[in-house]
Amino acid sequence: MTVASSPVRRQLPLGRDFGKLWTAAAFSNLADGVGRTAVPLIATTLTRDPVAIAAVGALAFVPWLFFGLPAGMIVDRFDRRRVMASANVLRGAVAVALAALTATGHLELWHLLVATVVFGIGETLFDNATNAVIPSLVGRPGLDRANSRIQAAQITIDSFVAQPIAGVLFAISLVLPLWVGSIGYLVPIALALMLPVSAAYALRGSRSAEAEFATDEVAAPGERLPASDPQRVSTKDAALYLWRHRYLRALVVFTSILGGAFAFAQAPTILYFLETQGVAPAAIGFVTAGIGAGALLGSLVAPALVRRFGRGAVMLVANLGAGVCLALVGIAPEVVSAIVAYAGMAFAVSLWNVPWGALRQMIIPGDIFGRVLGIIRSLTWGLFPIATMLGGLVARVDLRLPYVIAAVVTIIAALAAARLLLAASRVSANEE
Repeated sequence: MTVASSPVRRQLPLGRDFGKLWTAAAFSNLADGVGRTAVPLIATTLTRDPVAIAAVGALAFVPWLFFGLPAGMIVDRFDRRRVMASANVLRGAVAVALAALTATGHLELWHLLVATVVFGIGETLFDNATNAVIPSLVGRPGLDRANSRIQAAQITIDSFVAQPIAGVLFAISLVLPLWVGSIGYLVPIALALMLPVSAAYALRGSRSAEAEFATDEVAAPGERLPASDPQRVSTKDAALYLWRHRYLRALVVFTSILGGAFAFAQAPTILYFLETQGVAPAAIGFVTAGIGAGALLGSLVAPALVRRFGRGAVMLVANLGAGVCLALVGIAPEVVSAIVAYAGMAFAVSLWNVPWGALRQMIIPGDIFGRVLGIIRSLTWGLFPIATMLGGLVARVDLRLPYVIAAVVTIIAALAAARLLLAASRVSANEE
C-alpha cells in the first residue's frame, strides 16, 4: 500500500522551535558520541576481557530497565524543558568526575561502570523528553521529517564528528575525550530552557473531550484508545493503554526481539574491529564513521521511502535487510567488507527507527506519552544488557559468532511478523 502525501505537506517548515530542539539534541549527541567511543576504549586499557568490555556497553541500557517508567512519569508530570536541562547537568557532572579521576591516575574499571549507569539515567530522561516534545512542535504531518532530522543529527554528530574526534583525542591522552564530552552537555541546557511553553507539557486540547479508559476496551490495528482526563491519568492507565492496544503491544514484542538481537550482535564490536580486523585504536572512530554513513543515509531517505512505498513495506524490508547485513558482517574476510556490511545494517536500522518512532507518536495520546514510551523502552531496551552480556559470552568463542546468530534471529522474526509490519501503513493512514 502506498501512502501519498501532497506537495504542500512536504514543504511545510518544521519551525524555529524545532530548530532549537534539534540543536539541543545535536550538542547532546556530540557529548554522548565522544563518551560512547572513549569509555570502551579507556576500558580496554584496564582489561581485554570481552565480557568486561561488553559489561560497559550493557550497563548503558540498564537504566531503561529500572528507570524507564519513572523517567516517563517525570516527563509527563514536570516541565519537559527543565527535565532535558537537568538530564544534561547530571551527565556533564559525571563526565567531569571521570575526567578528574583519569587525570589523577585513580580511574578504575568500576568507576567506568558506575558512570555508564548514571549516563544512562540522564539519557532516559533526555531522550524521553525529546520524543515527547516533538509532536507539540511540528504536528502530525511533520513527524516523519522531524524524527528523520533528529536521527540524522544524532548519526552525523556521533559518527562523523564525535567518534573520530574521540579516537584521536584518546590516542593523545585518555582524559581529553572526557573533558570535551563534558563541555558538549552545556549548550543543550540553555537551548532546552528556551523552548516555548507548548513544549513544557503535553498538548491535550484535541484529546480533552475523549472518554476515560474503559476496562473492556481493546484497540485493533488502526484504532486509537482514548486518553484519560489529564488530571486523573495514572501510570496504571498508561500500562493498561499499552496492554489493551493489540497492535502497539504486538509491535513492542517484535521490537524487543529485534533490539535484543542487535544488542547481542554488537557486544563485541570494538574488539571485533581491533582484533579480528586489525584496526588501530586511534582509527576506530574513522571505522565507525564509515558505518555511520549508512545510518545517516537511512535516516535521510526514510521519510521519502515511507511516502512512496508505505510505512509497513519500509519497516518490513528494513528488518530483512538488517538481518542479511548482520550475516555479512559475521563472514566479512577483511575490514573494508566488514565496514560496508555494517554500514548496510546501520542503514536498515535507521530506515526502521524513523517510521517506528513517528508511528508511536501518532498512536499514543500526548498526556501519557512519556509513561507509555518509558514502559516500551523498559521492555525493549531493558533486554539489551542481558543480550549484550550473552553476546560477550559467545564472543569468547569467536568474535564473529554473535553477528551470525543475530542475523538468523532477525530474519526469522521479520518473516514471522510480516503481516504485523505491513499493517503499519493502514494504522498510520487512520491516525493522520
